Order: sequence, then structure tokens, then C-alpha cells
Amino acid sequence: QVQLVESGGGLVQAGGSLRLSCAASGRTFSSYAMGWFRQAPGKEREFVAAIGSKGSTNYADSVKGRFTVSKDNAKNTVYLQMNSLKPEDTAVYFCNAFPARWAPWGQGTQVTVSS
Repeated sequence: QVQLVESGGGLVQAGGSLRLSCAASGRTFSSYAMGWFRQAPGKEREFVAAIGSKGSTNYADSVKGRFTVSKDNAKNTVYLQMNSLKPEDTAVYFCNAFPARWAPWGQGTQVTVSS
């Protein structure tokens, strides 16, 4: 059974940094593109960043230059390094296969950025 577990969120001041992790189990994700998504209160879930099976990356305009997605195939884990955080980055962050999002959603990890 495929399972995604996100971690690393927390409360940080504007301008700070966090590193999120997405640990996958039940299937080897190295041959799939993986994405990070986020959902703020009252808003739809939106795309944040993705990394392809060969390491190519793609970012939403709102995070370009501040966030970096990476992965460790040996650990079946995807990371999201978030720098220069802004209050508008506050959301629950999720990972999933990209772009199809076919895996069951995990619980996500809360990121709160204070001004």
C-alpha cells in the first residue's frame, strides 16, 4: 500500500527557512516525477514544485528563487527547502506523484510564517 508522510513543518518568522520531507513507502518513486502542493485555509490546493525522475525541476512563479526541490532515491524521499519565507507561504504542504497525483494524500505538514 502506497503511503506518503510529510514532515518538517513548523512556525517560522518571515525571512526564515524550513526543510520539508516527504517519505514514500509501498512503492519506489524514483521512476516517477514527484510534486509538492500546498493548501491555505479557504483556498484550493495548488502546485508548488516538482522534480522529475531524472532530476529536472519545475516551480510555481510564487516560489521560484526561494524554494528548492530535491530527492534522495535511496531513501525514497523528496525534500523541499524553503528560504525567505513569506506570510503568504502559510499553508499545509503535501507531496504526491506529479502531475497525476495518483497516490493517496498524506496528512501534510503545517507551515506557518509570522510577519
